[in-house]
Amino acid sequence: MDYRREYLRDLLASGPRAGAEAYGWVKTRRDSKGVSFVQLNDGSCFADLQVVVPAGTLDAQGFEGVTNGACVRFGGQLVESQGGGQSIELLADSLTVYGPADPAAYPLQKKGASMEFLREIAHLRARGNTFGAVNRVRNRAAWAVHRFFQERGFVWVNTPVITASDCEGAGQMFAVTTALDPHLQDGKYRLAEPDPAEDFFGKPAYLTVSGQLNVETLAHGLTNVYTFGPTFRAENSNTPRHLAEFWMVEPEQAFCDIEGNMNLAEEFVRTVIGEVLEACPADLEFFNQRIEQTLLDTLHHVVDSPFERMTYTEAVHLLEGSGEAWEFPVAWGSDLQSEHERWLTEKKVGRPVILTDYPREIKAFYMRQNDDGKTVRAMDVLVPRIGELIGGSQREERLDRLEARLDELGMPKEPYWWYLDLRRYGSAPHAGFGLGFERLVMYLTGMKNIRDVVPFHRTPGDAEF
Repeated sequence: MDYRREYLRDLLASGPRAGAEAYGWVKTRRDSKGVSFVQLNDGSCFADLQVVVPAGTLDAQGFEGVTNGACVRFGGQLVESQGGGQSIELLADSLTVYGPADPAAYPLQKKGASMEFLREIAHLRARGNTFGAVNRVRNRAAWAVHRFFQERGFVWVNTPVITASDCEGAGQMFAVTTALDPHLQDGKYRLAEPDPAEDFFGKPAYLTVSGQLNVETLAHGLTNVYTFGPTFRAENSNTPRHLAEFWMVEPEQAFCDIEGNMNLAEEFVRTVIGEVLEACPADLEFFNQRIEQTLLDTLHHVVDSPFERMTYTEAVHLLEGSGEAWEFPVAWGSDLQSEHERWLTEKKVGRPVILTDYPREIKAFYMRQNDDGKTVRAMDVLVPRIGELIGGSQREERLDRLEARLDELGMPKEPYWWYLDLRRYGSAPHAGFGLGFERLVMYLTGMKNIRDVVPFHRTPGDAEF
C-alpha cells in the first residue's frame, strides 16, 4: 500500500486538517490563472501529493524557488481534492525552500529519459518514478528475505568479504592488496611489494565471490543459518545480467538433503514474491504498465503454482525433442542456456521448474556426488521470463570424496584446510542454495538491465559515484 497516502487519509477522516506539512522534491509546477499546482514527492510511496497554492497566498519572490527538482516544505490545510487524479491535496499557506534547483540545468526533466542517460545521473534518478519504485521494491524484498528466514528459526550470520579461498574455483576474483602504489605513474599503477608473503595478509587475498563455504562452517554448529551480503566477481562481462558487485542470499541447513533444499527454495521464492505483491501494489502496477506488461500475471502465477521437478537428463531429452532451432545446441554434459530454461518454464511446463542431478563436470567441487559417478546433487530453480533464479546443492560431506574431487580438478588443498576440517570433525549432511538478489529484483520489477536495480552499478570500466 501507499503508506504515506494512507496516513494522510487517516488524518483527513475527521475533516480538513489545518497545520499539516509536506516535505519533498518538486516534480512539476503548473501555473493557472489565480492558482498554482505543485506535484511533490518524498519517495515514501509512488503517489505524488498535489499542493494547491492560490495566487497571493505565498511570498512571490520565495515562490519563484519552487521549480522542478527543488527541495521544499509546504505548510497548510489537508483537504479533499476538488479535481481528478487524487483524493486529497494540501492547500498551502506557508513555504520553505530548503534547496533550490535551476530548472534549466536540472538533469531530471519532465520528458522521458533513456535508461542509459539515467545511469549517468544515478545520484539523482531515485527521485523519478521508475527508480523510486525500484528502490522501494528492493527494500521490501530485502525485508521479506529476512522475515522468511527469521520466522523459520534461521540465524543470520555475516561471512567475510575478504577471503583467501575461491569458492567457485573459477579464478574470476578481485585481488585485495596493499602492494599497489596509490599514486599513478605515467597513467599506470606500480607494484610496490610484489611478494604476497610481504603483503598485508601474508598471502594472496581476494574479494569473495560467495559466502557459501564460510556459511557451511556455521551450519555445522547452528544448524540453520543464512548470509545476505555483498559479493564480487571480476568477470569481464557487459551483459544486462552481470555486475561486478552484487548481493547474495545464501541459506545453509545441516541435516538436510537435496529434497529438503528444493522444498526450502520453492517456499522461499513463492513467499518473498507474495510479500512484495501485497506490500507494493502501486509500484508493481507502474512496472506492469510501463516496463513489462505480463509482470503481474507472471508473479501471481509463480506464487499460485507448485513448481515442477525434473532431472537435468530429463530436461535435455525434452529440449532435444522440442523441434526448436536453438541458438546454442543442446547436448548432455553442457550447461543449459537462458533460451533452454525459458522454453522449459514458459512453453513446455508453463510454471517454475526445479532441475536436479547435473553432470559433475559442469558443477563446483563441493557438490555431493551421486552413485552413478556422472552426476551431482545440484539443483537450479528456473522461473518464467528469466530462467535460472536460484542455484544450490547438497554438499559433499565425505572427506575422501571431497579430497579426490579437488585432486581431480587440480585445486590446491591448503587454502581449504578449514573446509576439509568440517569433514574430519563431526561432518553432517547439509545443503544450501544461493540467490542473486539483483536477479530477484529484476524479476519483481520487470527491469531489463541489472544495472537499473542497484543504486550504483559496478561493471567493467564503470565505477562512478
